[in-house]
Amino acid sequence: MSNSIALAQKFVPMLDEVYKAASKTSILDATQVEFVNANTVKVFKTSMDGMGNYGRNSGFVDGSVVGAWETMELTKDRGRSFMIDAMDDEETIGMAFGTLAGEFIRTKVVPEVDAYRFAKLAGVSGISAAATPADITIGTTDVPALIDEGERQMNEDEVPQEGRILFISESAYAGLKAKVVRTTMNGENGIDKDIVTYSNMRVIRVPQSRFYTAITLYDGTTAGQTTGGYVGTASTGYKINFMIVHPSAVCQVLKHVKPRIFAPDVNQKADAWKFDYRVYHDIFVYDNKKKGIYLHKGATALS
Repeated sequence: MSNSIALAQKFVPMLDEVYKAASKTSILDATQVEFVNANTVKVFKTSMDGMGNYGRNSGFVDGSVVGAWETMELTKDRGRSFMIDAMDDEETIGMAFGTLAGEFIRTKVVPEVDAYRFAKLAGVSGISAAATPADITIGTTDVPALIDEGERQMNEDEVPQEGRILFISESAYAGLKAKVVRTTMNGENGIDKDIVTYSNMRVIRVPQSRFYTAITLYDGTTAGQTTGGYVGTASTGYKINFMIVHPSAVCQVLKHVKPRIFAPDVNQKADAWKFDYRVYHDIFVYDNKKKGIYLHKGATALS
């Protein structure tokens, strides 16, 4: 029994490390709000009148303040359970179970969480978006101009300039690099063409498979959905070219992340290693800060 506990203590930190290395949206985790003993948080938001003329005789003009509670409720509770026969694991010197755990987080959990977050942000009514969607043609599409327009709109909406993050698809990123001219001095041994920041925005490259305006989550039990995971939603979903996000506009919540590991000696169902993984999460945009999100999407719907 003690060996089982020791093994679990070794595996769980490894799983945490895999998530942090692979996630594209983990940079927003610092904006988390704790949902303690509940699945709902209420945030107080206000609006108020502007200034009026001060009268030497009449004094101040009365103003009004309107307050309301904004409700944020977690909606995504996802998980999966796997078993690896004790002999299969032994015959691979422990690689079968170790590979299962790490690969599941890296290739299934992280992409889905990222894809859900981006699609949720893109689907919020009231965020800023390009007036004309466009498919990216590398070398032809003026990607810098598209990004500059997004910046201009955010500036007009008085979104803080410092701290903005540019999430960009690989195609749009290639289009951006194709339009950025660099000068290399003689004598340099290497040329680094990576764009780490653009107009003081940190650049985060996102695989297109995680970057859609809408996704469909498979429930894992319905016919046609037994493999679980997600797909881009056909007909109503579009590729996202880039999103500019100010972290203060979002509330990203990972309330419950639970990897559980059971050794064959404690697994009551089979002589096998058992791995359970559950994540209870969501992401929200504050009503008064929707302009802190700017979306540029493709013009062609997913098929």
